Amino acid sequence: MMMFKSTQKAVQRRLSSDFLYRLISLYSRTFRLVVENEMQWQNYLKNGPPVLLCCYHQQFFAGIRYCKKFRRYRPSVMISQSDDGELAARIAQHCGWTPVRGSSTRGGIAALRHMVRNLRTHRMGAHIVDGPQGPAGIVKPGTIQMAHMAGAVIVPFYTRANRAWFFNSWDRFFIPKPFSTVVLRFGEAMPVENLNKQKNGIEQKRRQLEDRMKQESTALRIE
Repeated sequence: MMMFKSTQKAVQRRLSSDFLYRLISLYSRTFRLVVENEMQWQNYLKNGPPVLLCCYHQQFFAGIRYCKKFRRYRPSVMISQSDDGELAARIAQHCGWTPVRGSSTRGGIAALRHMVRNLRTHRMGAHIVDGPQGPAGIVKPGTIQMAHMAGAVIVPFYTRANRAWFFNSWDRFFIPKPFSTVVLRFGEAMPVENLNKQKNGIEQKRRQLEDRMKQESTALRIE
């Protein structure tokens, strides 16, 4: 009986994720997607260090459609071990990404090491800098540690829509409305080098990334 219930739950999760992925794919096609500043960091994938894309938890939904185009690189993304994370992990798999399960509160060290191995092997990954529970806009040290250990550059990206619904959540998570204009803009690549030789090197770089992301996200406008 226990085995039957476990199998039944697994099937239900699979069907839920399949349906949600198809729904997101169809819904995202209604967006007028404008992508800015993408060529510089893509050159790293050809002859440079690995790339770690970073964004806020609030903004990742609007980038799902675009991120699917990189499935050939087999990139990884860290996702929490919560029930919500299970659904997100399955959607990531549908997009051709490899979910690595863990967060700062559960399974974080093993997940960090797994992400580093995958970044070194496949040369591309993504990380949500303030997830999974915030505080909103605060970059966590694990972002810098991950990039430093993998020898990767950090490339922040930001999304904004001219019309959107905002949730009453810790980060005011947003979903663009149908047929809205969605801008996805990439920031300048940030090298993460020689931090062990600097006093408080990880914290200094963390603050630098946090300040830059706040400024560039706030400055993003839709014309």
